Amino acid sequence: MHLFTAFGFLTAGLVMTGSPATAFSFTTNFTATNTAAGQPDPTRDILLDSVTLGNGSTLSQFSLVNSAQIIHNDLWTGGNTGAASSERGDRASGLAQEVATDASIATSLGNRNLNNIIDTEDSGAFKMNVFFESAVSSLFFWERGMNSDLSVQAIDQSGNLLGSLFRINRNLWQSAGYGINTTEINDTQAVGSWGLNLSDLGVSGPIFGLQLSADASSNGPDFKVAGSSAAVPEPTTMAGLALAGAGLAAARRRKAKA
Repeated sequence: MHLFTAFGFLTAGLVMTGSPATAFSFTTNFTATNTAAGQPDPTRDILLDSVTLGNGSTLSQFSLVNSAQIIHNDLWTGGNTGAASSERGDRASGLAQEVATDASIATSLGNRNLNNIIDTEDSGAFKMNVFFESAVSSLFFWERGMNSDLSVQAIDQSGNLLGSLFRINRNLWQSAGYGINTTEINDTQAVGSWGLNLSDLGVSGPIFGLQLSADASSNGPDFKVAGSSAAVPEPTTMAGLALAGAGLAAARRRKAKA
C-alpha cells in the first residue's frame, strides 16, 4: 500500500444567493493499491487518510454519515433508470445496490472508502437527509466525473431545513488526484473534490446533518461526503494571518540588523 496526495488550493465559490462565500478546495491524502503503471488502482479500495487545507494544516479526524432518510428517489425499474443508488469499485469492498434504502445510503457514505459512493443516473432526481455521527463545522465532498451538480442545505437533528441552499456547480470541482472505475461504468473517471464552510450554507453553528438533492438538470452527481468538527479558516482570515506572519518576520529582520 502507498500514500498518494492530490494537491489543491484555497479559493472562493458563490452561494446561490450571490453573497460572498468561503467554499474551498483541498488536498486529498489517501492510501490505495498501485497498478502496474504506478497509479492508484481505480477498481480497488481508496481509503481517505486526511485532507490538507490551503494554509498547510492537515485534518485527519472526520465525522462520517451514520444514518440517512430518503425523502424522494426516482424508482429503479432496471438498466439506467432510477436516481441514487449504492455503488463501489469493481474490486472494492463495500455495497453495490440499485434499489436504495436508508440503510444502503448510510452504508455507502459511512466509511472512509472513497470508492464507495452514491451513484445517480444522469436524468435522475433525488432528495435525502444524511446525518453525521457528531456535529460538523466543515464539509468535504468528492464527485466522480467532475461533470455534475449537487445541492446542499443544512438540517437540524430532526431534519428541519436551516440556512440557505448551496449548489456545488460542476465547474467548481477540483481534481482529487485519483479516478475510480465502478460496477456500473466501463472505464475510469476522474474524481473531483470541493469543501464547504457553514457560512456557505447560511448557518453559524455546528450542524448534525445535510439535505442533499439533485434533479434532471444536475447530470447525475456520483458523490461521497464527510464532515469535520474543525472549522476551515475563511480566505480573508488566512490572508490576514499570512500578512501578520510576514510583518513579524520583517520586524525580526529589522531587530536583527539593529
